[in-house]
Amino acid sequence: MFSYDKKSLNIRKIADSGQTFRMCFDEKRSLEQGFDVYRCIALDKMCYAGGGSVACPAEDDAFWREYFDLETSYESFIDAIDPDDLYLTRVAEFGKGIRILKQDPWEMLITFIISQRRSIPSIKTCVEALCKRWGRQIAADIYAFPTPAELASASMEELASCSLGYRTEYVYLAAQGAASGELDLESMRGLSDAELLAALMALRGVGPKVANCVSLFGFYRIGAFPIDVWIDRVLKEHYPNGFPMERYKGFAGVMQQYMFFAARMA
Repeated sequence: MFSYDKKSLNIRKIADSGQTFRMCFDEKRSLEQGFDVYRCIALDKMCYAGGGSVACPAEDDAFWREYFDLETSYESFIDAIDPDDLYLTRVAEFGKGIRILKQDPWEMLITFIISQRRSIPSIKTCVEALCKRWGRQIAADIYAFPTPAELASASMEELASCSLGYRTEYVYLAAQGAASGELDLESMRGLSDAELLAALMALRGVGPKVANCVSLFGFYRIGAFPIDVWIDRVLKEHYPNGFPMERYKGFAGVMQQYMFFAARMA
């Protein structure tokens, strides 16, 4: 277990920020503790976070500190906002406590392929179905995200039974490629931001939005700026001449998260 500054890390906001689909409110623990507690699962690890502390096995402390990006100063990002941009100043204050999670590229690739044209509750249901069917059990009724080899053991028909719809083929091909080594996500870590986006978009079923999400949340390229229906509305309303990407070069993805969260919570 370790503590964190509740002002700089807000678990509830992160859970609603669209970054991860394996973070959920734990009503029972919240009632017992007297504050909101969220169960977080990443790879084959699990923790309970809320109230200024993260409960996990001691040997996993370093993993979760890295996962929550606790060493990065988000105040410096907020301080860099143009003071004349009243909208961005307001949403950054509203979203303060959101941090970019350092997640696994494989999990992000699959979950964001699934996310296309779906609501967050629907995405979570599909992801949990995959985990329960092909992931390793790590606690009572709790399963790790399936490895490439585990997911590659599934047939197209079996994947389709998890309500993946037209995304079934994309998930199947990604799993087969990752399991065979043809798709080497680890090797992509050495690519430039532009090269990474191009490599991801070369995969079937991965367009600009999914590629930017995987870059941002799976490879921690915080300059990536995913544009979905929420962000598109924000840009049309507040930045009709385009978002000032150059001003926020290298951390535009942090601004995107503040904008996305505010738009969804409005």
